[in-house]
Amino acid sequence: MDRRRFLLELAGFLGVVVGCRGRQTAQVKNPYEPDMVGSHTAGAETYKPLVDTAVSNLLARHAGGVHPAGFAEGRTAPLRICFVGVENRSAEEIGDFKEQLYQQIDTRIVQSQVYQPISRRFVEAGLRQTRLRPDDLFIPDNMRTFVATMEQMGQPFDYLLFATITSGTTRSNKDYQRDYVLTLEMVDVRTGRSDKESAEISKEYNVSVMAKLKHLGAK
Repeated sequence: MDRRRFLLELAGFLGVVVGCRGRQTAQVKNPYEPDMVGSHTAGAETYKPLVDTAVSNLLARHAGGVHPAGFAEGRTAPLRICFVGVENRSAEEIGDFKEQLYQQIDTRIVQSQVYQPISRRFVEAGLRQTRLRPDDLFIPDNMRTFVATMEQMGQPFDYLLFATITSGTTRSNKDYQRDYVLTLEMVDVRTGRSDKESAEISKEYNVSVMAKLKHLGAK
């Protein structure tokens, strides 16, 4: 092969490669296909199982319901629960997953028929009216103020529910393992007693061979 022909074929090949690199494609995933695994941060493959496990285990402990005051013996009623949101205390920004986590947890609560959730719109309105943040509700006076405000809005409840994402990182040179934990804390507004349920997933992040070689060559 002469030099000119080789250069023309090489230029054509490089043009195809560059064109492919500049083109973005997408496809609809089959519901039975596994989720894509995030290469740098947690994604659906991490958060979905955390929600499924933590919520399922918490609901299972209360599946028998309770007997609120004023109910006849043997009659059960769903717990009225006020879910105040998801707090991220992990090493990563979770972006739009924060809203998705809220919706996934709230939907599982509705579907359980163990709890009767307070509408999120009422919860946010109550927080705005009292000028409180979710963390402020752990102070007894603030808790009483918020409960009274929600009752005035016709939305009394039995429990507060908090969700928190945390992480822990173990490093080995450029590779590392990150342990993600979703904790649900449910607080009885009458007694102040809390019930907790956590789910954990460990994920390993590995630097590619080429990246490692480049790193070694730079030393």
